[in-house]
Amino acid sequence: MFRSRPGVFRAPAVALVAAASLILTLSGCGVDPITPGDARGKAASDSSDSKGGGGEGAVDCARAKCIALTFDAGPGKDTPHLLDILKEKQVPATFFLLGKKHVDRYPEVVRRIHDEGHEVANHTWTHRVLTDLDADEVRDELSRTQEAIRKITGRTPTLMRPPQGRTDGTVSDVSRDLGLAQILWSVTAKDYSTTDSALIRRRVVDAARVDGIILLHDIYDGTVPAVPGIIDELKRRGFTFVTVPQLLAPGTAEPGTVYRP
Repeated sequence: MFRSRPGVFRAPAVALVAAASLILTLSGCGVDPITPGDARGKAASDSSDSKGGGGEGAVDCARAKCIALTFDAGPGKDTPHLLDILKEKQVPATFFLLGKKHVDRYPEVVRRIHDEGHEVANHTWTHRVLTDLDADEVRDELSRTQEAIRKITGRTPTLMRPPQGRTDGTVSDVSRDLGLAQILWSVTAKDYSTTDSALIRRRVVDAARVDGIILLHDIYDGTVPAVPGIIDELKRRGFTFVTVPQLLAPGTAEPGTVYRP
């Protein structure tokens, strides 16, 4: 999990602390995650016309072997190259963007992410751990990035990822007010702790499963070079890459709700 601030490497042991914090935070505050399959099933049972996913549902993840590729804490200097790779491979992704020194530094890259059909999402303004903040501070962290992205793309994000995956009732309430669903993950390469692209690739491929959500960071040196191999191998294994909204379709991500495979 992403414990460090962008551009700062931490020892792998820190990731274990972050993992424990995530489990305690989710289990101790009444936040019950919903799986992508449950989201699809709920939509199917609630509506006979299956309109929930709209155009997002072109891929039927109830039948296909879907997996979502997501990137946190960008954009950064390597994001344009990543976008070139995704375009060449015809793979959509979901980008959870950081506001300060990222969205405000690379507005043209944010616009390109949006224009090329990827999902643009929120990863707070300064990457503060939201469960350490009061409601007004949580709102500020999220709303500033919401507005910055809206000004660039013309669209307000509907998804967010809490730093370190740490959430609670307060975070959920504020997210609901801002129209943001919370998206966690099932696969992490711990790319903050290594520049070994082959290792990053192996960690992702080994942990990949149906309805998975892959967490990577396009701000670390070893990550973007690992992406072509990840895509090629998972395609070879029969996976279809989708955005997070496509993974949930015909359901839609409900504000405040936590989604985790």
